Parts: sequence; structure tokens; C-alpha cells
Amino acid sequence: MSSRLTYTINHLATALDAYADAVLTARWGITISQFTFLAVLEEGQPTDVTRLAECLGVSKAAVSKRVPGLVARGLVQTATDPAHGRRVVLTLTDEGLRLAREAGDLLEAAFAQMFDGRPELDLERTHADLLAMLDTVLAKAAER
Repeated sequence: MSSRLTYTINHLATALDAYADAVLTARWGITISQFTFLAVLEEGQPTDVTRLAECLGVSKAAVSKRVPGLVARGLVQTATDPAHGRRVVLTLTDEGLRLAREAGDLLEAAFAQMFDGRPELDLERTHADLLAMLDTVLAKAAER
């Protein structure tokens, strides 16, 4: 293991994603990447491909590539914005909304259970710290 914070954060994120992939794939046949797509869409729907790509930190092409599979599974629906003919608007279906919420709840419970035997870890404080760190990073990035 490295003593560098940047490496540790990246390694933790990778390990948590792998764990979440296993949990989500076993239960619903979706990956953490697909879940994140649904969860971000849930928070900001309806939204267009461009805005969703910005929120996910990926390209519009990456979002556009993922949409057909989620539509085929009945999780996402698309519509054309009447004011902008080429703008595709995305929303979750009732099934997509249910899955996003249930999967989010399951992951929260799984992570809480994973750290349950570690009383020295304060998950609420860690979450608050991570949010503060994220706000700082995003503010710095906006200054560029």
C-alpha cells in the first residue's frame, strides 16, 4: 500500500466499486456503473444526455451508448424535447425508479454492515468529510 492519499482514495473507490458490482450483479444483473447512471438520473430527472454526461463525468457518447440497453430493460425512457428537436430527454420508468431506490438502499446497508465491526470508523463523519472534500475539488476545478 502507498502512503499517498491520492492512491488510497483511488484504491478504496476501486475496491468499493468491485464489491458493489458483485452485490448488484447478484441481485439485479446490473453493474455499479449502470446503477450510478440510474441514481444520478433519479436525482435530476428529467434531464438531457449532455447534462447527465456532465453529472457522471463522462462523454455524451458514453451516455448515449448506455441508453439503449437501459431502455430495452425497461428502466429508462427517452423523449425528444419539443423546443429542441435534437435534444434527447431521459427519465426513469417506474421500474427504473424502483430499482435505483432499492439498489441504493441495499448498497448503503451492505457498506454499513461491512464496517459494523469497526467502531473506530465514523461513517457519518467520513461521509461529511468526503462531501466537503468533493465540494472543494469541484470549486477548484471551476476556477480553472
